[in-house]
Amino acid sequence: MTSERPTADRHVPVMLERVLDLMAPGLEAARAAGRTPVALDGTLGMGGHTEAILRRHPDTIVVGIDRDTQALRLATERLSWAGDRLRTWHGTYDEVSEALADAGVEGVDAALYDLGVSSYQLDERERGFAYSYDAPLDMRMDPTAELTAETVVNTYPEAELRRIIRSWGEEKFAGRIAAAIVRSRAEEAFSSTGRLVEVIRGAVPAAAGKSGGHPAKRTFQALRIEVNEELDVLERALPEVMSRLNVGGRLVVMSYHSLEDRITKRQMTALATSTAPPGFPIELEEHAPVVKMLTRGVDKPTQHEIEENPRASSAKVRALEKIRTSPRSSA
Repeated sequence: MTSERPTADRHVPVMLERVLDLMAPGLEAARAAGRTPVALDGTLGMGGHTEAILRRHPDTIVVGIDRDTQALRLATERLSWAGDRLRTWHGTYDEVSEALADAGVEGVDAALYDLGVSSYQLDERERGFAYSYDAPLDMRMDPTAELTAETVVNTYPEAELRRIIRSWGEEKFAGRIAAAIVRSRAEEAFSSTGRLVEVIRGAVPAAAGKSGGHPAKRTFQALRIEVNEELDVLERALPEVMSRLNVGGRLVVMSYHSLEDRITKRQMTALATSTAPPGFPIELEEHAPVVKMLTRGVDKPTQHEIEENPRASSAKVRALEKIRTSPRSSA
């Protein structure tokens, strides 16, 4: 059942002050240029980061995207005091152009992607994201989408299950888990997370669970990524948001596992690197970097932040500033 706690009490924004500090100069640059600052929150969720942006920058418009209709409703109610300064879009965070067009704005001066499953989704038992209690085998970030984890687990061939669990869960026992799932579903179709957890637990050697955390953690991550096409969306989203980021604008990406962070690092590094041929005597403008990195490696939460919000423990933040237009970024 959906919790009745106030929305603000159900979500602690991860690394809030660091994120705000990284985004602020982009909004200030727009203000100095005589433009209304525009921020993009590509993963609006419960609206924690967006609320802080709206309060710290009273002249700023925030375009908030989320695929979760329930989260959108709660965030809109929570931030109703902002009026027309919050403009929302139901969809995935690669749909930047559509969201901005609907909001009536051209470009953005600061953008945030806080990736992965939200605290709200983890806490809503009927959504089936957590392996710590029994729930329907769902895992859809968008409750209106068709594909569920139940469909994946009950219908995908063993080889495809093995590939997903190994590639997206980074699970070394993927073969054993996929085989166990197929054997078990031949007797009875899966409908709940609890039974799936027990099958996974039986397939993973007990010794592995002592050192690698919960035995179902990586498989659940893999199924969630498959159901929501998370990595494909991220691959499309970063070039899309870069094409709409104004010069002087800033992009902040917060990831929670290595697959997300690798994609983010690869795309950001490419934009921050000269494309001049080796040994070329002069760097032409079209070869110059499009962005400068604002983080050295990744920023991580402080121990105090982790104690306050244990779900922040795996967070990694990368940020950049767009320093010039370029065909490489389509802007």
